[in-house]
This record gives sequence, structure tokens and C-alpha cells, in this order.
Amino acid sequence: MMKKFHIKKGDQVKVIAGNEKGKTGEVKSISKEKDRAIVEGLNIVSLHKKPNASNPNGGIEKKEAGIHISNLALIDSATSEATKTGKKLNEAGKLQRYSKKTGEFIK
Repeated sequence: MMKKFHIKKGDQVKVIAGNEKGKTGEVKSISKEKDRAIVEGLNIVSLHKKPNASNPNGGIEKKEAGIHISNLALIDSATSEATKTGKKLNEAGKLQRYSKKTGEFIK
């Protein structure tokens, strides 16, 4: 079964729970298997890398880790506030996301 989320790649989101609560960023990717999204500049973790041919010194690499989808809220572009989303038919008869706060279609 294909999972459907209220957030897509490229959306501006706000973190509503966890260590990064209150911060905003753009979704870089979504992992449907793990229900997580990578948000640009948020949830930075340190990865310890062993030396190899391409990186002879090894070292510590900073990287964004996933944030659970349930901890993210979409930011409405019109009001710049977090909003819940729904789906309804637009004028062209296609199903499209809309902001439950303002009632306007998203993108």
C-alpha cells in the first residue's frame, strides 16, 4: 500500500515537537518506509567516518537526520503560519491540497 503524507518534497515546514521545536526549513527528501523527512539545516547529527581512499584522514561529518512526519506542520505561504492540510477538488476537477486555516489551495 502506498503511504500518503500531508508534506511533500520542497514544502516549507515547521517542527512542532522534539529538539528542533519551533524551527522552520525546507523538506529535502522524504522516506516513506520510515515515515521521516530530511529538513534542510535541522536535526544535525555527527557521523564518525573511518579513513578511506577518498578521505584519508577520516573525521567527523555533520549531516541532517530525519524528523518524523508527525512532528512537522506545513507552513501556509499566504499567512506564514503552520496549518493542517486537507484535500478537495479544485476548479479543474483535480484533487489538490488546501490549508484548513485559510481555506486556500496550496501551490
